[in-house]
Amino acid sequence: MNRARSVAAATLAIAGIFLVTACGTSPYADTGAVQPVAVGQQQQPASAVPAGSTQVKLIASTVDGVGEVLTDDEGRTLYRYGKDISQPPKANCNDACAETWPPLISDSPALVAGLDQELVSLVTRNDGRKQVTVGGWPVYRYAKDTGAGVAFGQNVSNDWAAITPNGGKATGSAPAGTNQAPADGQDQNAAPAPKPTTVGINQVDGLGQVLTDTNGKTLYLFEKDKGSGTSTCDGTCAATWPPVLVDGRITVAEEVNTALIGQVRRSDGTMQVTIGGWPVYSYSKDTAPGQASGHGVGGTWYAMEPNGCRVDPGLKPAGTGGTQQAVATTGGY
Repeated sequence: MNRARSVAAATLAIAGIFLVTACGTSPYADTGAVQPVAVGQQQQPASAVPAGSTQVKLIASTVDGVGEVLTDDEGRTLYRYGKDISQPPKANCNDACAETWPPLISDSPALVAGLDQELVSLVTRNDGRKQVTVGGWPVYRYAKDTGAGVAFGQNVSNDWAAITPNGGKATGSAPAGTNQAPADGQDQNAAPAPKPTTVGINQVDGLGQVLTDTNGKTLYLFEKDKGSGTSTCDGTCAATWPPVLVDGRITVAEEVNTALIGQVRRSDGTMQVTIGGWPVYSYSKDTAPGQASGHGVGGTWYAMEPNGCRVDPGLKPAGTGGTQQAVATTGGY
């Protein structure tokens, strides 16, 4: 049985990496907006990260009602404090305040997605630790946030606001009743959490190891998505090839590099899982785990390897008689 890890379902801008020859590319690399950056005044190569250091990730995301915000690598909303100073940076939330609003601490380069690397730096706190700043503003989490996709700290005491990718204050607020923190003494985990989306691994006779969805069914990429920056499979296509959607967290098999996992917004507003930059799908004609009857359909659909690549088109899943059935519909839908 594969051990699994849970990763944030943050929205990443993944464009220009839909190349079969570059499959398995990290969404944090070579996309223009997503680059490994030193949390400090000068950029450093990833190799400069000291062994054992904590590597912080800052990700541009969206919280319903609040708008565009920054999140950490767990998808938790990040905040700025109105009583802090940005020029020069100074953190004024200490002691009891810092227990409710834990500072985002880092001692090594950060990964950023969807924000300007030059806005990210560090400030030394009163206790000597280094706190991440964006646009000069020290960055915090909120202890009462129960997980990804919430911002219970928005507008608390009129001093706290979710921080935006340019270091500004998010001005929105969630619809009444949908973004209220649990009262002190209440179970902060009482609110029902969305069912996580699972990315696993299974063995398919004739193909080897492939990626699978929550139900253990084989995952596929669609070559016509290449270079589009999103899914091009809608309508009838999506009925035959259901997109793997996410509304919360993504649980990933231990053998899968979490840096390959992301998501993109579909034309209907839902969020679809991406792996190695490719939007991923299941196949309606696969009826059980271990099947991969969609591999090679239309010359455009292929099962996916654990590294985010397509499985070799020359391989055939066992039981296909050495040939691959393609439907008559244009594009292999």
